[in-house]
Amino acid sequence: MLTVRHTRDHLSLMSGISPAGALFTMICVEALDGQAAVAFLQHVWRCVDRKLLVVWDGSPIHRGQTMRAFLENGAARHIHLEVLPPYAPDLNPDEGVWRYTKCVELRNVCCLNLDDLRAHVRHAFERLRRSPTLIRSFFAQAKLAIENV
Repeated sequence: MLTVRHTRDHLSLMSGISPAGALFTMICVEALDGQAAVAFLQHVWRCVDRKLLVVWDGSPIHRGQTMRAFLENGAARHIHLEVLPPYAPDLNPDEGVWRYTKCVELRNVCCLNLDDLRAHVRHAFERLRRSPTLIRSFFAQAKLAIENV
């Protein structure tokens, strides 16, 4: 008999990909909120150092007051947001990251604790980052033809 200790411990993950095959990720032990979404966008913007077109789902953390204030305070000059239609995961190329991570990289992984899970996820993302061709394929799978400018 297996005994499982139930806890409310969890990891919250955020990711983004570029048509060039780059992968950006954030791993947190607390629930993601508007502050985390803003921090993630700031990180991506610093990494690419040019204007961003961000296409994402309609999650409340993406459209809350924190995000609106961030954009109104000057970020809108550098970051343009486009929202996917509701219930359209098939149009979201980032869903390929999650499908691949869950079904390939972490398939059959059994973790001892939250730190072990975090390490497995981090290593899975590191391996995926070394496959820009695979990351670019997620755009094709979503049937999005985006030119890399």
